[in-house]
Amino acid sequence: MSLNFCGYGIKTKFRIQFVLRSVRLTTLILAMSWMGGNTLGQVAENVLPRLTAKKLEIGELPNAILVCEGVVSGGLPSDEDAFAKLKELGIKTIISVDGAKPDLEAAEKFGLRYVHMPHGYDGVSEERGLELAKALLELPGPVYIHCHHGFHRSPAASVVAAVGAGKLAPEIGVAMLEFAGTSPNYRGLYQSAREARAFTAAELAEVASEFPAVVEVPPMAEAMVDLELVFDRLRNFRVNDWKSPTNHPDLKLAHEALILREHYTELLRLQDQEQYSTEFWQDMRKSLELAEDFERATQAESPMAGKLNAAFLKVEQDCKLCHRTHRDIPLKEKKIGDLSYYRTRNSIQNASPKK
Repeated sequence: MSLNFCGYGIKTKFRIQFVLRSVRLTTLILAMSWMGGNTLGQVAENVLPRLTAKKLEIGELPNAILVCEGVVSGGLPSDEDAFAKLKELGIKTIISVDGAKPDLEAAEKFGLRYVHMPHGYDGVSEERGLELAKALLELPGPVYIHCHHGFHRSPAASVVAAVGAGKLAPEIGVAMLEFAGTSPNYRGLYQSAREARAFTAAELAEVASEFPAVVEVPPMAEAMVDLELVFDRLRNFRVNDWKSPTNHPDLKLAHEALILREHYTELLRLQDQEQYSTEFWQDMRKSLELAEDFERATQAESPMAGKLNAAFLKVEQDCKLCHRTHRDIPLKEKKIGDLSYYRTRNSIQNASPKK
């Protein structure tokens, strides 16, 4: 099986047409005045760029979406079956925008090149956008761009890269994120899609053609990646009524709760290394307390699902609130020296190539 990578003219039941908003409506009205008796649909066909996206519905690749010609966005290829599917689809290059270390061994086994270009939930910086666009133009395609779950960062990166490389009309960037299911809470990602533009040849020429397979991320970013993996495992317990997941019977709930609590303990040990705001560290101490409450709930002689659900929900809600308060503020709203912000620029966008 090979994937037919085509651009704006895909005819399929998954095809989506977004008639772009009020400003484009004005364009339509003006266009109709000089196009005579053409119907509204005919005018739209001739005047408006269209988002044509295809959900690939591939079990091994979460939320895989054909963004445009030669560009697929999706979630982490987590095992050899996923890499085999990428090979089967004709993918030549994988770009990870997640902080986790890419699985280079699996990629090499299937003849795929891996490139690591992480960015945060606060948006895609101009520098990272240029690097992503240049990667699309210079590396073998088709290209698979992924984050962890495939809903938020990878669609934003795909839009910025494809628009920057001249492969996607900038007017449909926001619609692409909406189609992918990107949460509107990630204002920085939507801002990056809204402001995406085609880069000039001169701008791209100034970008070094360095496409590292792995970059080393700062301790806080690495700790957050590990914490997200623990949350994923605990969510698998929850959907199985807090029993060991059927696909991982070796996992024990009390041990995973211990690991969750230890991760928050270790995060607080970074306080002397990382110059975040006082409010951030206060929030981390509150998160540790909630993780301790959840761990105690798992240690009961006969843990009750209701109490476990309530305790874990508090940890999840606290995590989301902390993200909104500190992590997800759009890049352009972060100020140098303003200690109430998580970062003036997301830490993993300052990552350096791993030696």
